[in-house]
Amino acid sequence: MKIAEIMTTDVETCPPTVTIQDIAAKMREINVGSIPICEEGRIVGIVTDRDIVLRGIAEELGADAPISEIFSETLITGTEGMLVEEAASLMARHQIRRLPIVRQEQVIGIVSLGDIAVRGKAQREAETALEKVSEPAKPRR
Repeated sequence: MKIAEIMTTDVETCPPTVTIQDIAAKMREINVGSIPICEEGRIVGIVTDRDIVLRGIAEELGADAPISEIFSETLITGTEGMLVEEAASLMARHQIRRLPIVRQEQVIGIVSLGDIAVRGKAQREAETALEKVSEPAKPRR
């Protein structure tokens, strides 16, 4: 099964100039834990709820600080043509729970471990990926 068959295609993105407060409110509003950061239509990073807590609040940045101060610039992305098993393996290797799907550096979807487990019918791959993601990770940036 290809990742295009299970990915979420209605993906909200934000520019790097948006504030930490605004992106946190957007996450609450649309009930997501991460938002890709795009500039001129091109993905430049991703911010997670964890980034907001560990890099924003814990570092005592103000809620009005731009998200560019805390988002992850190290991008791990997938493509719509990759197999679900490949995506799960990539996520496990890099210890990430969400994988932006891109075409020519533009976000066209996102897939989570939950998507893989529920819709991907790749239970074993999702379990393995979750085990790897849950291991202590090296700090990313």
